[in-house]
Amino acid sequence: MGIAVVTKLLKPLLTASAFPHYSHSNHKKSPFTISAAKMSSSESQTKAFSSIKTIDSHLHVWASPEEAADKYPYFPGQEPTLPGNVDFLLQNMAEASVDGALIVQPINHKFDHSLVTSVLKKYPTKFVGCCLANPAEDGSGIKQLEQLVKDGFRAVRFNPYLWPSGQQMTNEVGKAMFSRAGELGVPVGFMCMKGLNLHISEIEELCNEFPSTTVLLDHLGFCKQPTNDDESLAFSRLLKLSRFPQVYIKFSALFRLSRMAFPYQDLSSLLSQVVSSFGANRVMWGSDFPYVVAECGYKEGKEAVSLIANEAKLSSSELEWIMGGTIMQLFHDQWLP
Repeated sequence: MGIAVVTKLLKPLLTASAFPHYSHSNHKKSPFTISAAKMSSSESQTKAFSSIKTIDSHLHVWASPEEAADKYPYFPGQEPTLPGNVDFLLQNMAEASVDGALIVQPINHKFDHSLVTSVLKKYPTKFVGCCLANPAEDGSGIKQLEQLVKDGFRAVRFNPYLWPSGQQMTNEVGKAMFSRAGELGVPVGFMCMKGLNLHISEIEELCNEFPSTTVLLDHLGFCKQPTNDDESLAFSRLLKLSRFPQVYIKFSALFRLSRMAFPYQDLSSLLSQVVSSFGANRVMWGSDFPYVVAECGYKEGKEAVSLIANEAKLSSSELEWIMGGTIMQLFHDQWLP
């Protein structure tokens, strides 16, 4: 890769302005910046470039049946049908040469974060946690969020289907949690499993009202290659979210988005348009482990991204951003030497 491409890729990583969503008072100074101060320009570029790792932006872990019986019970009615314990995850990551991941709290344990907390404490340099927002009407979810951030979680997921019946994520509690997340430097992920059109107006309202809160849109907003007007509208509105600088897109759970079998080549057009609208440095790959294992395999799910990116004619530097650079930029004191 030429030095000009490397410089273009790494410039945001080498400046403090690349991290507008994190308070310097609450987070460590980026080692990228420290290294740049000590080395010549070419040396610092080489150092930073070699530090870009492969990071999975979206996966889950839950207790094994033995762990559930002993210490980390499943939420009633949410018992998993697939193995998702951390040892199984680590095995898959090692086989696929994936260096780290963002663990999203699974519905299998709902608001009991003790299992994921234990994993974060055991592997602090490998994993970052995304907790699950509790939209209880008494507002107790805000205090829970604050405590979970103290416990090591650094993102929070808004699941609109957990909001009280008839209420939206823009209700008083939702806005208070979204605002507080921004104050804490904690990105908010949105899970729009039943269709982006159902929730995009809420997301837009929150982005407009609280521009300092970073947004992660899970699984491409569950948009597929459009086949009708409703699907075309959803994808068009997804692309228009790029007008909000705080919005990032997860190119994740590819098996959920594709109408084809592995390697999901019909997603190349969608990825091309998303990168064109947002820039590769606002797009990140995620596997959706352990579900991906049963679909195509964890390693294969990772490899599919390269095949899709090649079909979409993305550059090698754009692929670097998607496979790790973007999420390393967001959580800039994580996964570094």
